[in-house]
Amino acid sequence: MTSTLFTVPIPPLGAHPGGAIVATEPAPAFYLLTITSPPDNRLTTASCTAMLDALDLIEFGGYKPGVVVTTSGIDKFYSNGLDLEHALSTENFLPGVLYKLFHRFLTYPMPTIALLPGHAFAGGLMLAMHHDYRVMNPSRGFACINELEFGVPLKPAMSSIFRLKLPASTYRDLVLEARRFNGEAAVQAGLVDRAGGLDAVLDLVRERKLTGKAKTGIYGLLKAEMYRESVALLSREGWEQGEEKDRLLAASEDKRREEGEKRVEGLKEKAKAKL
Repeated sequence: MTSTLFTVPIPPLGAHPGGAIVATEPAPAFYLLTITSPPDNRLTTASCTAMLDALDLIEFGGYKPGVVVTTSGIDKFYSNGLDLEHALSTENFLPGVLYKLFHRFLTYPMPTIALLPGHAFAGGLMLAMHHDYRVMNPSRGFACINELEFGVPLKPAMSSIFRLKLPASTYRDLVLEARRFNGEAAVQAGLVDRAGGLDAVLDLVRERKLTGKAKTGIYGLLKAEMYRESVALLSREGWEQGEEKDRLLAASEDKRREEGEKRVEGLKEKAKAKL
């Protein structure tokens, strides 16, 4: 029977009842973090901070280098993304909480794998993409970026990870069609490395000899260079530059629409004059 290494509580927050992250070691140097934050593992300050704490405990808590796997204790969901109300009302949430978590996974000094037992939507899929590998349930759940459906544009740091890691056609289908990928389709599209459950993760680790990759101490540095565009955008300076870019882009779009409407009114007047 697999023993528990440690448990990190997720405190209650607003409508969220709280939960816990339980760390176990199903195989030597194979650290499994099971996240349970009902009802759907939303990314809030409480859950993100708990994940950061769990990653620190593995790296600095006396455990030997190995592989870190995150999964969900809620069968239907890996994570249903951000609690938008909380994200919009909490000062410093993006640069100080969410982006800090994304950066930690992206540059973590051990191989990381996201095991998706169910849906990974929006911010939940972004979290999975900041892992090195992904394994998805073949019979339950979808991977999706559905910002198109509720009218929220992607921030630069949110978008860059898909551009860096995915084929262009998959990136297009995710963002511009809000396409939902099941496990098998996600494998074909390059979103995940294979379909399956924990056994598939163990096979992936064994086949690629992942538990030994962090021994030299440069694994995180290699990733930071590989994904330097996202690393830069996830910094506070990158976030500030992104916010300014978004402001200018929104102002430009407003101006374009205003000028377009005026031009069309003029065209309508000219058309009437010719009748």
